[in-house]
Amino acid sequence: MTLMLQVLAMIYFWLKAGHVIFVIFWMAGLFMLPRLFVYHQETPVNSPENAVWIDRERKLMKIIMAPSVAVVWILGLAMAISGGWFTQGWLHAKLLLVVALTGYHIWLARYHRALAKGERRLTGKQLRLINEVPGIAGALIVILVIVKPF
Repeated sequence: MTLMLQVLAMIYFWLKAGHVIFVIFWMAGLFMLPRLFVYHQETPVNSPENAVWIDRERKLMKIIMAPSVAVVWILGLAMAISGGWFTQGWLHAKLLLVVALTGYHIWLARYHRALAKGERRLTGKQLRLINEVPGIAGALIVILVIVKPF
């Protein structure tokens, strides 16, 4: 175990850089997907344009968002292990927010499937409000990581 910790300590800054890069990719997707949903909902269900929106959303989730969330979790946990942070309150709060963002990601994927079936459960206004979730969570996470208030 100590050899693994030594290796993680040696590559800590690479883990951190990779983590931040993939957080940016994931957050971009979390901001973009609900916006795509707003435009998607304005198209008729069985139109060719509807199929284009379904494909765009699927590609965003499959090519950018899914790999990014996986890498974010892997590198984040590797950093937490190398830093021995699991006893620190700020990390517990951050993990809670990251779990919530992961749940939000899963909810977006489910909403995409509903849209693909022709179900329009929310209004454009509701989707625009929901689009604020990653920004608020992201701001709180940055404060927790930089300030470490507890």
